[in-house]
Amino acid sequence: MGGVHPIVVQSMTNTDTADVTATVNQVLALANAGSELVRVTVNTDEAARAVPKIVDTVRMFGSRVPIIGDFHYNGHLLLKKYPDCAKALSKYRINPGNVNIGKKHDDNFRTMIECAIEYGKPVRIGVNWGSLDGQLLTRMMDENNSRAEPLDAQTVTMKAIVASALLSAEAAVGYGLPPGRIILSAKVSNVQDLVTVYRDLAAQCSYPLHVGLTEAGLGSKGIVATTAGLAILLQEGIGDTIRASLTPLPNGDRTEEVVVCQQVLQSLGIRSFTPQVTACPGCGRTTSTFFQDMADQIQTYLRTQMPVWKEQYPGVEELKVAVMGCVVNGPGESKHSHIGISLPGTFEEPVAPVYVDGKLRTTLRGDHIVPEFIRILDAYVAGRYSIQLTTA
Repeated sequence: MGGVHPIVVQSMTNTDTADVTATVNQVLALANAGSELVRVTVNTDEAARAVPKIVDTVRMFGSRVPIIGDFHYNGHLLLKKYPDCAKALSKYRINPGNVNIGKKHDDNFRTMIECAIEYGKPVRIGVNWGSLDGQLLTRMMDENNSRAEPLDAQTVTMKAIVASALLSAEAAVGYGLPPGRIILSAKVSNVQDLVTVYRDLAAQCSYPLHVGLTEAGLGSKGIVATTAGLAILLQEGIGDTIRASLTPLPNGDRTEEVVVCQQVLQSLGIRSFTPQVTACPGCGRTTSTFFQDMADQIQTYLRTQMPVWKEQYPGVEELKVAVMGCVVNGPGESKHSHIGISLPGTFEEPVAPVYVDGKLRTTLRGDHIVPEFIRILDAYVAGRYSIQLTTA
């Protein structure tokens, strides 16, 4: 993690960790969706006792996804009381705002760091502005008030967030945790504040950084806010692990946060995870919603096939497919993709030309356009990417 390594997509369960079955199912769903790290809450004795069972069961299902323990307030007690939990977890997340770091006696923080040292685990020191170290903030506010030209309270708060992360990392190193096993985060809920904090933090340290809004929100608001914040920082080379902390709708799919992170990275050209479908938005020229349905079917088909394809066809995640609704941009977009189809729009001839590698391959007609296009797509994938496999 960090350095030349790829940026990692992270997620977190929202199940009761004491419920082994529910938590295992969600960990596996997140991992299958592409999450490369999964965090679980460890807040009670029951949760701590469940962790080894969760890890063992996930491994039995063939998943090697690292499972991280999220600790607040009582992590020092749980890690000491349940060594099997401490051993089973791949990483610990510690919030310096709700342990006694910085106080006269910081035995709780020190205990957690010593457990990480004993069991060879990395630690994410995760500062949240909703639970910022009050004592540190008060001290920095007092120091600011004594300045000839005080900064505004918001600026001091942002600086206190960064200071909390850096001072906690310094303390962890002082207790013997190797710097190479420390990850920092400094999360806020406002996009501009996020950019300010992480630019400041990145300028002052070389630790890997976990980036994301602490609470992104519901639906489009959460997706857009996450994308806006991550895109700015990632474009500047800031961030080694990312998470989209989306609030799911009731009975919503938790894996959406994984897909959002993957799409941000893929849209920026940083990593590729699944073939991309370009589809037009539709207008008065498009005869029906058929092209929308087809685009959705193709995108779903590609995601469904990926677990199999990524084992058989290296590089297939960079495939580009176009599904267009009329003749205006349809042929052009199809030519710019590896494979594309232009469906007939209003008053256009009822035919659908298919382009492969920029050249017209065939023209489809009738009621079986979708299955016929999928057959062409399958043949293209097998031909293009199996050649790469055999000649590598």
